[in-house]
Amino acid sequence: MQIRFEHSPKEVSSMNTSELRDAFLTDSLMKDDAIQLLYTHYDRVIMGGAKPVGKRLVLETHPELKASYFLERRELGIINVGGKGMVRADGHSQELNKLDALYLGKGVREVSFESEDPLAPALFYLLSAPAHAAYPVQYLPKEQALPTDMGSLETSNARTIYKYIHAEGIQSCQLVMGLTILKTGSVWNTMPAHTHTRRMEAYFYFDVPAGQRVVHFMGMPSETRHLLVANHQGVVSPPWSIHSGCGTANYSFIWGMAGENYTYTDMDLVDITDLR
Repeated sequence: MQIRFEHSPKEVSSMNTSELRDAFLTDSLMKDDAIQLLYTHYDRVIMGGAKPVGKRLVLETHPELKASYFLERRELGIINVGGKGMVRADGHSQELNKLDALYLGKGVREVSFESEDPLAPALFYLLSAPAHAAYPVQYLPKEQALPTDMGSLETSNARTIYKYIHAEGIQSCQLVMGLTILKTGSVWNTMPAHTHTRRMEAYFYFDVPAGQRVVHFMGMPSETRHLLVANHQGVVSPPWSIHSGCGTANYSFIWGMAGENYTYTDMDLVDITDLR
């Protein structure tokens, strides 16, 4: 499990490309028969990926957590972006098709991941936050997620947002999670941009075609920076930073938040003409 510390806007303003990537961009979170995790000190969120191919993968605790098991004081959101798979949690078995979600609350001791077909393995994206209360295991197929259409083809940002873990959906302690799918011909996400200083956000880009990239914009609205992101890479977004992107082809991404509040609409909007 990698550990990433926080950076202030002043620090970020003087970072070069390599330093920005080291601070905010992950490597591919999907590696054959491995669970890869990144612990960020922004609201102590952990993002990661589990790709079981030839064996069952068990979610172990890590020394840095000082916990006897991973979810002793944490909650976990899981979204499958690959082939059909199975998540087992304390004897509860749940099959996940592509874009299905599963929530595991504080206190779940044993968690493991499997794929139905090693030639089309499941790709489980993981997002975990500290939890002070226990909520039950909850499953939500993609077909039952709350969709919201936003943007337009005229501004190249027609997209559908699916909400999974939020106040009107799967209940959690502080985790909010969902995904966005760009419509054909649209490439912009989260534009106009916004910040929310009361909570951090994490992005995980998927279904980015081979050889294509997403230009992810971050930084203070008055002093933006960018990262070139490939398929299955994640981005840590500080509470003070915008988080927006434009792809060289259609793509999708999972977004997740944790912090001081649980309100999805808590956003400080930034007008496009005010970006620098």
